[in-house]
Amino acid sequence: MTNQLVLLSTEVDCQPALAYAYACRAEIMKDLTSARWVKAKGILFLVLGLLSATLLFFAHPILKTGLLVTIAVWPFCRFYHFAFYVIEHHVDPTYRCSGLLSFALYLIQKKRPNTRTSG
Repeated sequence: MTNQLVLLSTEVDCQPALAYAYACRAEIMKDLTSARWVKAKGILFLVLGLLSATLLFFAHPILKTGLLVTIAVWPFCRFYHFAFYVIEHHVDPTYRCSGLLSFALYLIQKKRPNTRTSG
């Protein structure tokens, strides 16, 4: 397995970075550009979320479980929106988020100057 990782890193010429997997992601995985597949991926995420919430609720069919699932999911959705939209459109227009790891790296980097103009 180690030989495969070394071979992989030399084949894709990965640059040193904070995390090996993050550095090689761009070389190994291409961005999803087809609108059809992006929509299919979104629908699959929705189905997976609904299925898991339903199974969890039926495992413990009480109102408290339903409320806790809703309360747990909603803030994660809002955080995801914050990470991908609010930062890019309202805080730092030069930032382009490509995933939660990208957002985490953005947060731990040195403080960036505010590039937005007042008004």
